[in-house]
Amino acid sequence: MRAIRVAEYGGPEVLVPVEVPDPVPGEGEVVVRAEAVDTINVETQIRRGHWGEAFGITPPYVPGGAAAGTVVSVGPSVDPSWIGRRVVAGAGTKGAYAELVRTGVDRLVPVPEGLGSREAAALAHDGVTGIGITEGIAIKPGERVLILGAAGGMGTLLVQLAHAVGAQVVGAARGPQKLALVRRLGADAVVDYTEDDWTQQVRNVFGGLPVDVLLDGVGGELGTRAFELVADGGRVSAHGAPSGGFAELDQESAGRRGIALRGIADVQFETPEIVRLATKALAEAAAGRLHPVIAQEFPLSRAADAHRAIEARSVPGKALLIP
Repeated sequence: MRAIRVAEYGGPEVLVPVEVPDPVPGEGEVVVRAEAVDTINVETQIRRGHWGEAFGITPPYVPGGAAAGTVVSVGPSVDPSWIGRRVVAGAGTKGAYAELVRTGVDRLVPVPEGLGSREAAALAHDGVTGIGITEGIAIKPGERVLILGAAGGMGTLLVQLAHAVGAQVVGAARGPQKLALVRRLGADAVVDYTEDDWTQQVRNVFGGLPVDVLLDGVGGELGTRAFELVADGGRVSAHGAPSGGFAELDQESAGRRGIALRGIADVQFETPEIVRLATKALAEAAAGRLHPVIAQEFPLSRAADAHRAIEARSVPGKALLIP
């Protein structure tokens, strides 16, 4: 089968198509023929060598942690009725940048009728994390919510989820195309965080009142500046780092002001919880209440181009690989 291999850390060019033996499912495993493969920013960080050790990944390796497709074979003790079913292989699946993906049966999430494999793959990571964030931070109707990175794969979902609750949503992104998308998805207002006065724009939208909930999918200096807008007793989820690092938040100030801080560790779920959240995300999408934004699709052999697009932050929504 065709797969993508990283022989050494480096730029997108280290993502090389190779031919490898077809995987054979072991005890408690299945093999899924991938129809769409998810891509996320953290995979670009691992590929560059920044976070490989933290995730237990060293070259050579096949990237990717989730794909949607059809089960084509099962291992010992696995119910053969799985064969032919459309599923998402997620929750710790490794080596998903491939035509055939081996994963544990406990990590399978059936794809509901009426939902395409592309949409299912687009929700495999971001749907889980997005719903996990909104459940954990418990957004309430009428609350003032600021979402940084609102045009990204997960940001677009967070905008929809916060809007559905009845919150007042300001989406922060960059460029007119992304801002227009965020507004279409339900944001009450949008701001371009490349403008010097963007934090004042947020204050103006909320009539001078502080932010109740900050959902920071960007990190870095932008996340630090956004933290200054949060009300005493507010809640913050600092889960994003496409800027190169998570926001450096003042823990002492947060404690003094009664601000509840949540970070990336709070959305590292065990497999049963990931399956629950993924099942919920897919059901919401199948019902037409949640719409993943798929901006670009690349053939599997062009995984390097997908990573370039992610790193350039030129893709509003998701980029998928299509085997």
